[in-house]
Amino acid sequence: MAVEDEIQQASEQFYEALNRMINGDPEPMMEVWSHGSDVATMHPLGGRETGWEEVRASWEQVAQGFSDGQVSIEDLVVVPLADDVAYTLGHEQGQATHGEETVGIDWRVTNIYRREEGEWKMVHHHTDVSHALVEVLKGWEEV
Repeated sequence: MAVEDEIQQASEQFYEALNRMINGDPEPMMEVWSHGSDVATMHPLGGRETGWEEVRASWEQVAQGFSDGQVSIEDLVVVPLADDVAYTLGHEQGQATHGEETVGIDWRVTNIYRREEGEWKMVHHHTDVSHALVEVLKGWEEV
């Protein structure tokens, strides 16, 4: 299988895990990520989490706070850098519910994958900041 096809498959697994996670099940997300100290994520809330413990905790927090979600990646571009590193670019679209607020998902995304022991694992996930999402969560914290 060509590297591009392998990364396409890894991306599909990530978005399946993301959909399960924004519906309350964080476990599949834990399986698609590398557990190294060099992983990082920059969620649409802003900020940055580095190292597996911070990244894991951020995804678990998202799983606890959201429900009724669905997200897909559109306009996927796969860029292999070597036999064991590649990145994807795309546009995430969908929605998720936090409390009683439904938040639209509409932002650019970059994902970086690394082959570890024959499997492609996510090592970095970066989206645009969503000001709408930040406002919903800000209001939630004030309640």
